[in-house]
Amino acid sequence: MLETIWFVLWCLLWAVYFILDGFDLGIGSLMPFLGKNNEEKRIMLNAQGPFWDGNEVWLITAGGVTFAAFPKAYAVMFSALYAPLLMLLFALIFRAVSFEFRNKVENPAWASFWDGVHFLSSLIPALLLGVAFANLFMGIPIDADGVYHGHILKLLNVYGLAGGVFFVTMFAMHGSLWLSFKSEGALQSRALGTAMLLWPIMLILLVVFLGLTAVYTKIFDNCLANPILFVFPVLALTGLIGVRLLLNAGKILLAWCSSALFILGVTFFGVMGIFPGMILSSMNPDWSVTAFSAASSPVTLKIMLGIALVMVPIVLLYQFWVYRIFSHPVTEEDLKDDHAY
Repeated sequence: MLETIWFVLWCLLWAVYFILDGFDLGIGSLMPFLGKNNEEKRIMLNAQGPFWDGNEVWLITAGGVTFAAFPKAYAVMFSALYAPLLMLLFALIFRAVSFEFRNKVENPAWASFWDGVHFLSSLIPALLLGVAFANLFMGIPIDADGVYHGHILKLLNVYGLAGGVFFVTMFAMHGSLWLSFKSEGALQSRALGTAMLLWPIMLILLVVFLGLTAVYTKIFDNCLANPILFVFPVLALTGLIGVRLLLNAGKILLAWCSSALFILGVTFFGVMGIFPGMILSSMNPDWSVTAFSAASSPVTLKIMLGIALVMVPIVLLYQFWVYRIFSHPVTEEDLKDDHAY
């Protein structure tokens, strides 16, 4: 029972990370296309400004829970996916540096260089996360001891690359919605236009990815065995349709919330669809790492659950407060502040 509870919490932490840091990564990946001048690029940076570092805490939390609640899964995941995870880490490091260094020197070439770094360090994590999770859904070549028999290029298969494109587009749409909420004037118009443009592309990619999921994974088989799991793709589709309807109604923030529901549904469909598996073996299903074979002791899980039930709501309330305080659009006046990026 405790293993199941922690698996659901593990899935939820990834979903929260994708929702919150997803719009940051999405805005960064859109910067070369939407930011037409220095002022607009600064607005795009400051639309993420009060939130990006707090959002990334959820990635650390998801990794920490993997380490503490499912140590065997952590060991296998971080050895099998060592190269992409290291690339993800360095990309996020350079992304943090791009925020802080861009305005340290009054030079267009300097700013342009860090804009490029910011773009790549936003695009690469989105791509890597999609590739990594698609491969986890499909299964990777690990043996009975959890040793990975492959290399990074083996992860760049059809389904893995489809997952990467899916995540990049999903985050870009999510980010364009947040930017629409946090900006005004011409930049807001371009952000809204981008969200409207990406919506049908996202719908097509969703259909394609679900089709590939039926071919390359056993997620639909698990859903047929446990029909309640079909609630998650329904949630995802509801969220995606809601994005378009709410945008048409001019309700930008609600459209962003609907996009968050879409991401939540997609994450739970994929992760819960492989339950109890956590790292599936494509060599032999019996060698897969499951929530039950990877879990810590019951005492550890109980202690962690008690802490989580107290601390997670506090963190969520704090983040809600931060988002409420900084819910206004970023203006030219805000850029004059000494703390602005």
